[in-house]
Amino acid sequence: MATMPVVPLVAPPKLIATDLDGTLLRSDGTLSDRTRAALAAAEQAGMRVVLVTGRPPRSVPELLATIGPHFVIAANGAAVYAPDGSLAHMSAIRPLAATRLITRVRRALPGAAFAVEFDGGFGHEPAYPTWSFGETSAESVGTAGELLTRIPGRPVLKILAYHPTLPLDDFYERARLTAGSNAEATYSTGLSLAEFSAPGVTKATTLLAWGGRLGVAGDEIAAFGDMPNDLPMLTAAGHSYAMANAHPDVLRVARHHAPANDEDGVAQVLEGFVDTLAGRPNRPSTSRQV
Repeated sequence: MATMPVVPLVAPPKLIATDLDGTLLRSDGTLSDRTRAALAAAEQAGMRVVLVTGRPPRSVPELLATIGPHFVIAANGAAVYAPDGSLAHMSAIRPLAATRLITRVRRALPGAAFAVEFDGGFGHEPAYPTWSFGETSAESVGTAGELLTRIPGRPVLKILAYHPTLPLDDFYERARLTAGSNAEATYSTGLSLAEFSAPGVTKATTLLAWGGRLGVAGDEIAAFGDMPNDLPMLTAAGHSYAMANAHPDVLRVARHHAPANDEDGVAQVLEGFVDTLAGRPNRPSTSRQV
């Protein structure tokens, strides 16, 4: 793919939306001092920062403690949390829809195992792999039906499906087609895990709605990502950045390429935004425009 040096933006964005794993965070899950400083400088310069992640609500307190007091869009858009950790918005999967979705996927893809992300907890079927979440994270184990009915009316934010033998591409595509318009399907790892949210709930729809309440339009947003669950957000944002380590589909769709997450790629771009606002010459960057 042909690339060229990025031309600095005449007007930096009003809102920074960044994915976490593989994007803002380094491969070991840490936040570098440079990136922490760049986030603070961006907000001091008047740009709002929102963390947009597939991670579940139960991870939000740790994220805020690690990264700082920012708004968080979690579970691929199903929940929004304020910088103090309080819940601002939720888009849950309806209980009957959750039951029907699991039934259809299990019937179409025998051998699939399921997990459920609730508003603040997590449960999984016995066959669901513990390596995907950590053995101490689950509050309950049982069949999907038991998980969904153990606490009646508890909001379900995300359903995850795993297959032990099918390759990711095959499993995901068949699961997506099975779900149809009854759920929003995506994936965010290289493993055979498919993720389902309520119909129409993506990182993009929640980001645009939240930005709208702040008076920020889509073309005033800069979004950073690396995996297919970031694609709706990158397509919707006026300034989209794929990390150099991103999935091929993300590299193809994004308008700009940023350095890899292990090179503090988001920080490098944010530093350019801040320099532009301050009227300073832009620092050398390895970002590229496609």
